[in-house]
Amino acid sequence: MPAQAFAGKECVCALKKGICDQECVRDMLETNFYIACLKLSGRQSVVVGGGEVGLEKVEGLLACGGDVTVVAPEVCDEVASLATEGSIKWRQREYEPSDIETAFLVIAATNDTDVNIAVFNDAEARGKLANVVDVPPLCNFILPAITRTGPVAIAISTAGASPALAKRMKAEIADQFGDAYADLAVILNDARGWAKSTLPTYNDRKDFFESIVNGDPDPIELLRSGRASELHELIDKAQRAAEANLATQSA
Repeated sequence: MPAQAFAGKECVCALKKGICDQECVRDMLETNFYIACLKLSGRQSVVVGGGEVGLEKVEGLLACGGDVTVVAPEVCDEVASLATEGSIKWRQREYEPSDIETAFLVIAATNDTDVNIAVFNDAEARGKLANVVDVPPLCNFILPAITRTGPVAIAISTAGASPALAKRMKAEIADQFGDAYADLAVILNDARGWAKSTLPTYNDRKDFFESIVNGDPDPIELLRSGRASELHELIDKAQRAAEANLATQSA
């Protein structure tokens, strides 16, 4: 289990058992998490704690366009620099419940169990997304390992059982699904406007794009071998065929 939740260590969750017996995490591996991608641009995210772990979370939120506020009496140099340049806001004091009133998402990254519990309880009471780093019982969402290439993002979760395994899987998936997949996503997105304005039904559009993605020649192999022009020609041909078929049906 995560480093802050294992038998024999001081309890760090709301049960306050003194010494952890893992009761709070026994159902984690049986939990079916609802996987979603969050749009953070224009939304406020609050990180309580500004050390190295807090910095990691801040950088992840900023990479997704989040409006980030850090609450901590002291922060590491990198977090302080982000505040000085105006990339984040820094409330240089102890956490208060009012800090999360307007937040969409809250992350606690402190080494103070009581503060972490308070942040989680306050967030839960207000219906906020809340995550206490490395303490699954104090989370209503968890952060999977992410590999990104352009618009393609793949999330890997082991439900907190093994971050090391998730890291290995991330590396292997990144090798398998690289630039060609991101390039294909961009090219297919360019065709979405044509599809929406030309093909009358959802199934028509679905069939069109699946014929490209799963077609012969393989669009991924075309891109990997530097033959993008052939892929564009293939899409143009498919579009003309679809338009001709519609014309025949309406005749």
